[in-house]
Amino acid sequence: MSAPFTRGHTDPTVQPVPASVVEQVDAADTTLHDPKRAVISLGSNLGNRLETLQGAIDALEDTPGVRVKGVSPVYETEPWGVEPGSQPSYFNAVVVLKTTLPPASLLERAQAVEEAFHRVRDERWGARTLDVDIVAYADEISDDPRLTLPHPRAHERAFVLAPWHDLDPEARLPGHGPVAGLLDAVTREGVTPRADLELRLPE
Repeated sequence: MSAPFTRGHTDPTVQPVPASVVEQVDAADTTLHDPKRAVISLGSNLGNRLETLQGAIDALEDTPGVRVKGVSPVYETEPWGVEPGSQPSYFNAVVVLKTTLPPASLLERAQAVEEAFHRVRDERWGARTLDVDIVAYADEISDDPRLTLPHPRAHERAFVLAPWHDLDPEARLPGHGPVAGLLDAVTREGVTPRADLELRLPE
């Protein structure tokens, strides 16, 4: 029986690894072990709303560099900016992620998930199968028109604040302070908890 082949210093296929490559690998490894916390708001008022929200959560979990760490209770919300009764009510929820994706890449993924559920952007306050909004990303504050951080209207929306507070009572919205205080300052009219409905963390 022959001895097993062992690579060693005499193996001609082994080449020294340049220091610059080692530094790049170390930097990437640090990034992978230092994920950022992101808060995502989900909403749907067309089709099977609960199934759509769960599908969005599962799709986010299936994204490389993203792990869903928390899912809020479901709220039912009257649509904003339209005549009462002109659209179905929304189901809303908030999820907390850990991600190694930068904000721009996370936004691209959020929009891809919306498109997968046939999101149409015909009008600003139009009904939609799915909304996936980045509410906050770590402690970043940015006025980039493509992705304003935190979300410019999150601090005044009970359908974002209420489920987020349920999920994390100590949460803070960057630049605005504790979510609990923000929630106390807005009306919860038309924003109703649905204890009979549940979204699950992906397995």
